[in-house]
Amino acid sequence: LYLARTETTQRMLDAAQPEGAVAVAEEQTEGRGRMGRRWEAPAGASLLVSLLFRNVPEHPHELTQRVALAAVAACGAVAGVQPQLKWPNDLLVDGAKLAGVLAQAQGGGDPVVVVVGIGVNCRWAPPSAARLGDDVDPLALLARLLHEYDALPADVWPAYRGGLSTIGMRVRVELATGE
Repeated sequence: LYLARTETTQRMLDAAQPEGAVAVAEEQTEGRGRMGRRWEAPAGASLLVSLLFRNVPEHPHELTQRVALAAVAACGAVAGVQPQLKWPNDLLVDGAKLAGVLAQAQGGGDPVVVVVGIGVNCRWAPPSAARLGDDVDPLALLARLLHEYDALPADVWPAYRGGLSTIGMRVRVELATGE
């Protein structure tokens, strides 16, 4: 599904759509990140996409890991940029945020449907954030991300852990209930 403008790609997908449905928009008016943070970007400047999964693994967070790993590989292939992963849901370049991944379960029935969204700064980034470059086409990045997702091995944990920039570092975890 493609729209020039939408509130959020997360709401473009619902339980009525098939496994692997993809929603992409040039602009979001109500994009959000973790803990209700806003995700805003000029039209056409970022990859704003959500993917629907019906085949949810035993550990559903694996879906965000898979999307993040596919995005890392796509950024390398399309822009020559090799992001690192920051648990639980960010891609970083030299410590600056390049992308965020957000998963949301829908329906509450059995089976659960999970929609995973990702926003990647391509041609623009907010102050102190990273971007891929002026000539990076968000749709070309999406095509490569989907290709890389399909090429992932069954067990992504070793690759995900190997890409984490925070292993061995002191971190601060912010939750809705505190720090």
